[in-house]
Amino acid sequence: MYYGIDIGGTKMELVACDAQLQVCHRQRVPTPTGDYDSFIDALASLVLQADAILGVRAPVGLGVPGIVDSISGKHLSANVPCLTGRLLLPVLRQRLDRTVVLGNDCQCFALSEAHGGAANGASSMFGLIIGTGAGAGYVVNGNLVRGRNGVAGEWGHLPVSPSLLELYGLPVLPCACGRKGCLERYVSGTGLRQLHAQLTGTSGINADLLAQAYQEGAPMATRVFDMHLDLLGSALAQIVLAYDPHVVVLGGGLSQLPHLYRSLPAATAAHLIPGMSVPTILPPAFGDAGGARGAALLAAQATQSQHKEA
Repeated sequence: MYYGIDIGGTKMELVACDAQLQVCHRQRVPTPTGDYDSFIDALASLVLQADAILGVRAPVGLGVPGIVDSISGKHLSANVPCLTGRLLLPVLRQRLDRTVVLGNDCQCFALSEAHGGAANGASSMFGLIIGTGAGAGYVVNGNLVRGRNGVAGEWGHLPVSPSLLELYGLPVLPCACGRKGCLERYVSGTGLRQLHAQLTGTSGINADLLAQAYQEGAPMATRVFDMHLDLLGSALAQIVLAYDPHVVVLGGGLSQLPHLYRSLPAATAAHLIPGMSVPTILPPAFGDAGGARGAALLAAQATQSQHKEA
């Protein structure tokens, strides 16, 4: 048995998976984002309750938003602010006295889709999240590629194309990471609403209403989505040039927009070197459950690696 916990800004969800990665137990609780001790207590309680219910003591995989400093091990997390500047992995390992491994929540999504999901069997895949923010994970031959700093595939913080900003008259927007002009500010769901605000001078529109207006052919919504598609195509072209994945699986709220699967390949090809092919772009197989399942996969792979070393 393996536990996977997907930690978000509003909830944390634990799933228990068997050796075949079938979910046997699921539990969800609110995330205490403002208090570190309460956060650790809630996380530990989730695990211990699952132990009691299932009669096991399973290793734990965590899918956590944000990044981890490669030297200090401290977190930077906009969605879970109580984690910023604090340690998580060693504290939880000591508290639970078992194997605990950690990955970015987007990396866990990618790993899940590479194992039995939409990209099952692909030599390489990029799991690309376009929701409130923009993040990703890169998987090669079933293994998550983390890189030296653990941020391989962090495409949301690549720079947006200056030529496209000039073409559409868009400002260079500040990002929560401390830099300016990050792709996340333009291609995420939040970015889509920002594009609408930039064109109309009005803010706060619901993304679902904007999508409905686009489907109905409203001129302004069409202009916003065409601009977004071009920006997203340019972003995906950067991914192809850097990683050259065989398959791309979309996740997050915007992955539910059907026009992306029809139009994004051509929008991407327009920004690539002539003769280069665009990877297959697919919707996710596991939806919102992918992050927790991928975290359980991390725990399974870590346990198997320990057994081989022993």
